[in-house]
Amino acid sequence: MHTGLGPAGGQTVSIILIEDDDGHATLIERNLRRAGLTNGFIRLADGQQALDYFFGDDARFVLEPPPASVILLDLKMPRIDGLEVLRRLKADKRTASLPVIVLTTTDDPREIERCYELGCNVYVTKPVEYDAFIEAVRRLGFFLQVVKLPTGAGGQ
Repeated sequence: MHTGLGPAGGQTVSIILIEDDDGHATLIERNLRRAGLTNGFIRLADGQQALDYFFGDDARFVLEPPPASVILLDLKMPRIDGLEVLRRLKADKRTASLPVIVLTTTDDPREIERCYELGCNVYVTKPVEYDAFIEAVRRLGFFLQVVKLPTGAGGQ
C-alpha cells in the first residue's frame, strides 16, 4: 500500500510546520501546495507553542492525533528553540517516531551534526535568496510526495 504524502497516497497526512517567521511559513505552505501537496497544515509559531501542542495539559496532538504527520521544524525561534523541541519530541515515546525535517537558515556543520544526534530525519538549509528558497521548498514538496511514513506515526 502506498503511504506517501502526495495525492496518490491512501493516507491522510498532516504537515506540522513549526516556524516563527510568518513570511517563511506562508511561502513554505504556498509552495508545498504548488508542488502538489494537498495535506492538512498545522502552523505552530514557536517552540513553546509546539511543546504545548504535543505535550501540554490540553495537548491537541495527544487528544486527537492526525493519522500521520511530518514535522517541518525551524531551529531559530523565540522562547524555546528548535533543538529543544527536537530533543523533547524524540525523547517521548508518543512522538519519537514522527519524521522531523529541520528547515533552517543555519548551515553550521556542528549544528547539523547535533540535529542528527538528537534524531532529526532530514536537515534542509533554507537559502537566503528568495528564488532559491522557493525552489528548495518546491523540491521538498516533491520529496514529501514520495516519502514513506512509519506505521502509526501520529501518536497511535
